[in-house]
Amino acid sequence: MRTLPPALALAVFATTAAAQAPEWDLARARAILDQTAELRLAPGLSGLGPGERAAVARLLEAGALMQGLYEQQRHPQALASKAALDARHAQASTELTRALRDLYRLNQGPIAVTLDNRREPFLAVAPQAPERNVYPAGATSEALEALAQAHPERRAELFDTRSVVRRADAASIATDLAALDRHPVLDGLHPGLRARLQALPRDGGFYAVPQAVAHADELVAAHRLLREAADAVADEDPEFAGYLRHRGRDLLANDYEAGDAAWVSGHFRNLNAQVGSYETYDDALFGVKAFFSLSLLKKDAERSAAVAQAVGGLQAIQDALPAPPRRVREQIPVGVYDVIADFGQARGTNTATILPNEALHARRYGRVILLRRNVMTAAPILDAQLAAFRAATVPAHHGELHGDAEFQRTLWHEVGHYLGVDRTADGRDLDAALQGAADLLEEMKADLVSLFAGPALRARGYYDDAALKALHAAGVRRTLQNNRPRRDQPYQTMQLMQQNWFLEHGLLSWQGDALAIRHERYPEVVAALLKEVLAVQHAGDRALAEAFVARWTGWSERHEALAAKLRAAGGPRFRLVRYGALGE
Repeated sequence: MRTLPPALALAVFATTAAAQAPEWDLARARAILDQTAELRLAPGLSGLGPGERAAVARLLEAGALMQGLYEQQRHPQALASKAALDARHAQASTELTRALRDLYRLNQGPIAVTLDNRREPFLAVAPQAPERNVYPAGATSEALEALAQAHPERRAELFDTRSVVRRADAASIATDLAALDRHPVLDGLHPGLRARLQALPRDGGFYAVPQAVAHADELVAAHRLLREAADAVADEDPEFAGYLRHRGRDLLANDYEAGDAAWVSGHFRNLNAQVGSYETYDDALFGVKAFFSLSLLKKDAERSAAVAQAVGGLQAIQDALPAPPRRVREQIPVGVYDVIADFGQARGTNTATILPNEALHARRYGRVILLRRNVMTAAPILDAQLAAFRAATVPAHHGELHGDAEFQRTLWHEVGHYLGVDRTADGRDLDAALQGAADLLEEMKADLVSLFAGPALRARGYYDDAALKALHAAGVRRTLQNNRPRRDQPYQTMQLMQQNWFLEHGLLSWQGDALAIRHERYPEVVAALLKEVLAVQHAGDRALAEAFVARWTGWSERHEALAAKLRAAGGPRFRLVRYGALGE
């Protein structure tokens, strides 16, 4: 990662941040930090071999690169503002600079989520724009869509998950050509790109380049670190080493298939790692651009074996869904892990992951589920979930929810991503067809599958009656919102949609200012909503999807009153994760 000397960082940031939002004072910063709980993850590494320990060190370095790339993707002034803030801290560590640095760490950039769920700059930077820093400033969805319609041959380039859209001006094109000059390996891996760049008209329109070229220096360095990690661990875990080598090449080729195949089919000893750009939640313009992450995980072998044995018979669940028939693998790889460190899009209190997202790769190789045990079982998180559920529901339900139910809901949510609809009726990938609604609908489908499968798993003996009721309680807890969601929050938006559907169809009802659950209504109401979601996905009609979202995201005075109760009962609103492996 390229860095500037402190004095130069301050000077550069002062010129770029002029006339932007004012920096927050200490009182505003403390209002957020006083509502922030810190969670430290520090699993023991004593069971690792010397090669694995050496690999961990290299992968942590690669993670730092991914962290910088993620922050850069989210805001064009992120890295400059961070460098300037670090320079101020080095010159004079004041309470304000320390608070602002904590805010930057909490939000992974200079834009904070406020207590009323708005996104505001807390440093002297421009407000966050929907184009983030993966499209050029001022780009609109209308302009890009018009270009793609006028030149259909360019649609794949512009909306590729791992491309960066640029303005077609002399400076941008020169920057990309210079990256090819510095790194001949990229010139070889992307044949024809140089000629295409040289032929582009400098007319201020749009073009796109692979992430491998847009972030050439960082990804070439990440490739080296992954190769060194692979070399270190090769004798102790040759399959993990093979995956790391493939993934390093993937980063330069901008094609993740080799690494995904090795990842999903591999049998790793102690370590696992999610590396690269996968999730598209941060793309507020089209919902198609992936943002960088790295998760370094240590396997819990005993728990992984138990969970893997439990997750089976998936074809029977798929066949029962109100969806077009399709064949799925009876079992998919699933493991329970402790987080060593997370970076970029994966950082925070994410409890589980299922990847890869590309429909083609999932069909060819399956998917892998990573359950983050030391996040899911962290007392601050479980305590907050139980407090929210009890604040929202009538006393008769207070004893129904427990930690294992949240684990099971999370596990089967991830399995749910693998089931249901994976393409539109006319064969398009869901992300491309539904764009900004795709992530939201996919997450809601996964939530609903985890609940829909409950009765079948009860019949199989996987759940008993109490466990199934607890799963129902976890499904209700999932829908609770302590603020009205913004439309660019896919998780919170789909959770509100579920709550509204449950209320309208009698699964939930108001008793005064609290919610009552009618457990006997659960199967029918969940199945009906799941049928709607799968139908919208299968249709692949973006306008239909947006109308569906609008129909079920109403927010009333009762919602606001319930949100106020949750805010009062839920303890700290935000969580800042520290990692022992990073010396924190």
